[in-house]
Amino acid sequence: MNRNAVSIVAYQRPLESVLRAVELSRGLDRLPLRAKVFIKPNIVFWTKSVNFPKWGVITTSRVLEDIVTILKERGIDEISIGEGPVLMKPNDKETPAHAFETLGYGVLKKRYGINYFSTFERPFEKVDLGGGVVIKYNADILHSDFVINLPVLKTHGQTKVSLGIKNLKGALDISSRKRAHSTDASRNLDCVISRLANPLPPSFTLIDGIYTLEWGPSFEGRARRSNILIGSSDILSADMVGARVLGFDPHQIQHLVHAARDSGRPLDLSDVEVLGSQIETVASKHEYLFHYNKEGTLPLAFEKKGIEGISYPKYDLTHCTYCSWVNGAVLYAISQAWKGNSWDDVEVLTGKLMKPSQGKRKTILLGKCMYLAHKNNPDIQQVIAVKGCPPKPDAIVKAFYQAGIELDSRLFERLDEYPGLYMKRYEGKPEFDERLFMVN
Repeated sequence: MNRNAVSIVAYQRPLESVLRAVELSRGLDRLPLRAKVFIKPNIVFWTKSVNFPKWGVITTSRVLEDIVTILKERGIDEISIGEGPVLMKPNDKETPAHAFETLGYGVLKKRYGINYFSTFERPFEKVDLGGGVVIKYNADILHSDFVINLPVLKTHGQTKVSLGIKNLKGALDISSRKRAHSTDASRNLDCVISRLANPLPPSFTLIDGIYTLEWGPSFEGRARRSNILIGSSDILSADMVGARVLGFDPHQIQHLVHAARDSGRPLDLSDVEVLGSQIETVASKHEYLFHYNKEGTLPLAFEKKGIEGISYPKYDLTHCTYCSWVNGAVLYAISQAWKGNSWDDVEVLTGKLMKPSQGKRKTILLGKCMYLAHKNNPDIQQVIAVKGCPPKPDAIVKAFYQAGIELDSRLFERLDEYPGLYMKRYEGKPEFDERLFMVN
């Protein structure tokens, strides 16, 4: 049986460590001469307003520069870097441009002649992934000769891990990303993600674990300095090994289960050859789930704080990325608004599937999907709607005020600054080095 090679390499020195990960995995063996190469990093989020924790959230510029250097040494001239960060305003061109320039992609362009762009400014093509799943994919990645996928080694609150296959969701248009959070179990988030690698040309996945992240995928999680690189020309093999390194059996990751089933692959790594370090020597359990109470109606931290009079059920797979970004800020604001007096039996519903509990005095329908699902529900005593997609900050503050919960409007007026609040946990820790996200 032919086994898929996966390298695990300790990141120790610039270029040398990435080159070893490439060579051990034979990751560029299928790279054509004079290929048109598309590099897909992970820039899940960006803000121009403040410095925020990028460690374990965003692909390091160090790894990306090393990959570009290796490609240039192989005579590859046509290299493009493309990514579509989460944007609150669909026509926002400034935020991606600021991200690329801050991360040093402009320097790489001057030095090596590479190109870079926001996928939202490029064409998309309709792709039928089968099983009734039709999405719009960035045309550049589809029509490249070779793809280099640079995800981060991190967990995810919905899919448990976010690795190579999940990273490709950033090449979809906004409407496809939202539709991926379907209420149809046969086309839910895990099903869609499991098929994202299918239409791509030959590829190499290098999982950037210089920093790893638990409670990911964004800045609210906790980063670790792990110095791990995982490489393979087979994306599913890379992800199964990556899941193991994060402390998960691949059988626990539903999108990997779907992908393995569809390709007739085992999940026990029996058809995978691990080269370099062994999984057991680098594996470390990373939590993925923000803990909720037994009933799943309130974050455990809220319950421990004594917060009463509000129900905020745990998010599900239908809760899309754009509402998720707002959701974190809302939860933070609620925790800050608590003054010790019970609120008036308020329930907050999110996503597309949640149903109201009978007897609640006030029900906030947070987001367009939830509003459309329950605006006329007879089980709701008082509907308080936030209709936006995603909800607008001022509408959120107004709705909670109507429910008797006075959120600090200043947080929502400066929502772009909210991620900076999470920088404090890394202060004075030299292992969290900003220079790894720069190009000198």
